[in-house]
Amino acid sequence: MAHLLQTTFLPSCNNLRLTPPNIPSTWLNISKDHRVHAKIREIFMPALSSTMTEGKIVSWVKSEGDKLSKGESVVVVESDKADMDVETFYDGYLAAIMVDEGAVAAVGSAIALLAESEAEIQEAKAKANSSSSSSTAIAAPEAVRTESPEQEQPVVVAPAPVVVVGSAVHPASEGGKRVVASPFAKKLAKELKVELAGVAGSGPMGRIVAKDVERAVATSSASKQTTVEPAVVAPVTVVPFTTMQSAVSRNMVDSLAVPTFRVGYTITTDALEALYKKIKSKGVTMTALLAKATALALVKHHVVNSSCRDGKSFTYNSSINIAVAVAVDGGLITPVLQDADKVDIYSLSRKWKELTDKARAKQLQPQEYNTGTFTLSNLGMFGVDRFDAILPPGTGAIMAVGASQPRVVATKDGRIGMKNQMQVNVTADHRVIYGADLASFLQTLAKIIEDPKDLTY
Repeated sequence: MAHLLQTTFLPSCNNLRLTPPNIPSTWLNISKDHRVHAKIREIFMPALSSTMTEGKIVSWVKSEGDKLSKGESVVVVESDKADMDVETFYDGYLAAIMVDEGAVAAVGSAIALLAESEAEIQEAKAKANSSSSSSTAIAAPEAVRTESPEQEQPVVVAPAPVVVVGSAVHPASEGGKRVVASPFAKKLAKELKVELAGVAGSGPMGRIVAKDVERAVATSSASKQTTVEPAVVAPVTVVPFTTMQSAVSRNMVDSLAVPTFRVGYTITTDALEALYKKIKSKGVTMTALLAKATALALVKHHVVNSSCRDGKSFTYNSSINIAVAVAVDGGLITPVLQDADKVDIYSLSRKWKELTDKARAKQLQPQEYNTGTFTLSNLGMFGVDRFDAILPPGTGAIMAVGASQPRVVATKDGRIGMKNQMQVNVTADHRVIYGADLASFLQTLAKIIEDPKDLTY
């Protein structure tokens, strides 16, 4: 069911009549001609789910100037979980689009203006331009501050000039005069490529001797070694979160506030796999079988299907809705199999296929992904034998399902045999679910999977 755009009135000041103070309303005779008439409505970014804080404009179905009828789709919005067509409450004209395609707007902020008649379109556009100009003026200083670091160039430290440390005696060459140096000093300077004009002499009357040349060479080498080379920075790519990834990030951070614990259990799956092979041709999926088995176990363990949201109380959920984690492009979503304990396995499988198709097309409605009371996460198809899952906020438990693999086990008669087994690990909210609760639940689940005759009823 499509969600409707929220709008508010922008009254025209010319039509607004003020009530004089201290005069009872019964004394006033207000005619219909003086009533406030709404001419332009703001179209807000709607909240398409309880966790949505902002939305991305995927596409505008209508263009500026188009006439709109009540209930008609206007824009496609990407929420934190899906793309949804959004409809309008009112008739009118789409006067001005304030948020372009691909841009993000906070929930409750204006994304467009709706005019009641064609005559008011220009007025609406003027209001939109005025609003846009104000926003630009406020954001301009921040933009300057943001861009300035990017314009900074890496600082390259130039090689330090050769500094020659000599004695306090006057140099042998000063002001372009003749350089006075010993023959050996001249020969050494030629071999070492040292300019004698820059060397201070320490001999008599400032004469340059061999040790002065050697000192100049040593000083030059030390200066070169202290030269700072510019650092080579490897190029990196920064990719901003999508709307869905932002929602997942917030949920994962929120989950850290919940005290959780984990319990693992090994379940033999030979009978379940035999049943799956038997009814697979009828469209039954392994996911539906696991969801059905989990739901039947939860019927006997209501506390595992409960949830705590305020830290002061917990809720026994009246329905058993199994949410199953599904990887989609750019994120993760949990389509919900509602009343999984009451729906037959064939209908449950058809419903699961429908939900996964809608999830990958980003067409799930909020009630199809945010009503889960217990969550399944299955990585068995990737060969993962065991893992732990993070508890989604607002639920009591999540079960991580590993791959079913053949293992060598001891049989009841003391012999060694082969059985297919899988490892399941449940993460639970310890405020409302305790270790004994999970252990008892997992025992019941194992019995149902190891003798799955009830799954097809």
